[in-house]
Amino acid sequence: MTNDDSLRKGRQCVFDMHVHLVFVTKYRHKVFEDRHLDRLERIFRDVCESFDCRLEEFNGETDHVHLLVSFPPTVEVSRLVNSLKGVSSRYMRRDYPELAQHYWRAKRLWSGSYYAGTAGGAPLDTLRRYIENQNRPA
Repeated sequence: MTNDDSLRKGRQCVFDMHVHLVFVTKYRHKVFEDRHLDRLERIFRDVCESFDCRLEEFNGETDHVHLLVSFPPTVEVSRLVNSLKGVSSRYMRRDYPELAQHYWRAKRLWSGSYYAGTAGGAPLDTLRRYIENQNRPA
């Protein structure tokens, strides 16, 4: 464990958990401009706070976005993702009706799939060696 400011504390645990999320627009349409990404960042930040998570980094291109989220062990990543995608889709459709031309058939902003990868901490090989080298009783 590190003595880093990134460590968060719960009632009975200390944790440093991050997930890298990637959401792709439906049909990979090139939907977003800079103003859309600014709004998405605010929406994602608010949703993360409601889950006791922190949006550490956010950026995107015209057809996808990347999020780096710090989350507590009590949060299910799949529930967080469903909320992030659902709330952002609803608000973006409401605030930017012109985006409807990109997803009128599906009535969805996001593709149904997403990427989630754990991030941070020591590389797996380092962790494996650390665990293997524990002083196991004979």
